[in-house]
Amino acid sequence: MAINTTSYGVPPGLEYLLQIDHIMIQQQFEFVEAILGFETANQYKIKDILGQKVYYAAEDFNFLTLNCCGAIRPFTMRIFDNSGREVITLRRPLRCDCCCCPCCLQQIEIQAPPGVPVGYVIQTWHPCRPKFTVQNEEKQDVLKIIGPICVCNIGGSIDFEIKSLDEEFVVGRISKHWSGILKEVLTDVDNFGIQFPLDLDVKMKAVMLGACFLIDFMFFESGGGQRPKLFW
Repeated sequence: MAINTTSYGVPPGLEYLLQIDHIMIQQQFEFVEAILGFETANQYKIKDILGQKVYYAAEDFNFLTLNCCGAIRPFTMRIFDNSGREVITLRRPLRCDCCCCPCCLQQIEIQAPPGVPVGYVIQTWHPCRPKFTVQNEEKQDVLKIIGPICVCNIGGSIDFEIKSLDEEFVVGRISKHWSGILKEVLTDVDNFGIQFPLDLDVKMKAVMLGACFLIDFMFFESGGGQRPKLFW
């Protein structure tokens, strides 16, 4: 299958993404959240397949939205390179979290550099399974992301497949990895892996990062002292 992978310029700070086809995201453990039950801003380490940190992500802190809106909260996630420069900004608005309502569904905007949109991930309504449409900076559909009917797999990975627009070809996946029984039961600390074609447009690779964070918040993030949702 032919994928449009032409890059019309690499945003500053994303050069490293040109060299890789796999990236790992590890959410950092928050002691206060685990012990007291108060929601805290999420932080993540983003590593290559060798375990070397290439980026660091931090959610903007707002106590009111963190603890009143929980997992459906709007957020701005800032991604920094190893020099501390912000290279990607993710913005998720407050939208409907009910799968029975086909309007105002979830979405996220990816900016690289900050202030310059390079793509969007838009939830597509489906009665049984998670589905998303990936768009470029011109809001043209590029790829699809399709998850399983049940987003629960004790001891194994949960895969969201990245597919062609006609959904005939799998070109990658976003996988939520099992973190161990204690972490899964007592915390909402999650580990993800993203696989994509090596020659995929680097902007689309950044958009896949945004898709991963949206999926984390929608299906695996807790709020108000509750465990994450297990079913769509």
